[in-house]
Amino acid sequence: MSHNGTQTIAVPDPEVRPKAKRRQFTAEYKKRILDEADACTTPTQRGALVRREGLYSSHLNSWRRQRDQGILDGLAPKRRGVKPDPPALENAELHREIEQLRAQLQRAETIIEVQKKVSQLLGVPTTPTPKNGSA
Repeated sequence: MSHNGTQTIAVPDPEVRPKAKRRQFTAEYKKRILDEADACTTPTQRGALVRREGLYSSHLNSWRRQRDQGILDGLAPKRRGVKPDPPALENAELHREIEQLRAQLQRAETIIEVQKKVSQLLGVPTTPTPKNGSA
């Protein structure tokens, strides 16, 4: 209640909260935590470690599995999303190159047409001359 006898009602915050980012753990951090977890002798100690670091036991399980499979690089965070497809990338690059060559060919054909029209206006013959001097 406020000083004049009326109740104060809390108004909810209208601000939109930003979406939480996924946590990413470095390979060094994962190795350090696994070493600490392996050094724990009782489940209570492991539980305290997990709570202290704000982790889940599933983190430890998956990190141990990666380590045991010999995937040291697997401890590093993996990129999420669509993986690039090498043939598709090469295909796209080739299509860009084809379009560039078509544009270049179009410019060359335009220049040749202009040269033909200029030679017609000037009365210069457009027939090719023999190269070896023979007629």
